[in-house]
Amino acid sequence: MEKLFTCVLIDDEPAAIRLLEKYCAKISFLEVKNTFTNPLEGLNYLEKQPIDLLFLDIQMPEITGIQLSKIITGSTKIIFTTAYPQFALDSYEVAALDYLLKPISFERFYKAVSKIKDSSSHETVSKQQNTDEFFFFKTDGKNKYAKVFIKDIMYVESLKNYIAIHLKDEQIITYNTLKHCKEGLPESNFIQIHKSYIISIQHIDKITNDSVWIQNKELPIGNTYRKSFFDTIGKHQL
Repeated sequence: MEKLFTCVLIDDEPAAIRLLEKYCAKISFLEVKNTFTNPLEGLNYLEKQPIDLLFLDIQMPEITGIQLSKIITGSTKIIFTTAYPQFALDSYEVAALDYLLKPISFERFYKAVSKIKDSSSHETVSKQQNTDEFFFFKTDGKNKYAKVFIKDIMYVESLKNYIAIHLKDEQIITYNTLKHCKEGLPESNFIQIHKSYIISIQHIDKITNDSVWIQNKELPIGNTYRKSFFDTIGKHQL
């Protein structure tokens, strides 16, 4: 069965949205989940609903596509769309999947979206090489974001509609879900041990039958995650 990739379209021009929707409808492996002409509304949606592919205009009011792309967390791939070729270099600096110059032909569109298949096939390798990367997490304040390096994350705790990212000397509270956060973390370094906890394997200090200790904090191992956790730990035993 062909893998289906979910996508969202963000462009302040309704006509551009309609064209992209028309193109997406012709591609069997794409499913449009939502569209936005307001980039901040689109960002709010993406913080709650992780998707595979984002079509993102660059020149928009309030926040540019480049700025928005640096805020988005998780494994969402981005294809920039713009009428201005001078922004191409900026798009590659944020590791965009592709860059489409308006007016966009269907042939060029198809070539761009086909890249997500290759990207998906290498997803596991990419996650293993991602420990030196970082995310921006929204914190208190309307437009305040904290930069967090993946290698500094000790564990992530679910707090209902929020998560707490525990670092060595501080914790960051952000409006997000544990599921969304897990999708962006490298599987080689992070594992879920409880419905409320994802931990970094490299920061574990001690393990008992029912708990994991990280920096003097005891975290429970849930029954649902026990086998997977100890199978993973077994690969690191001598």
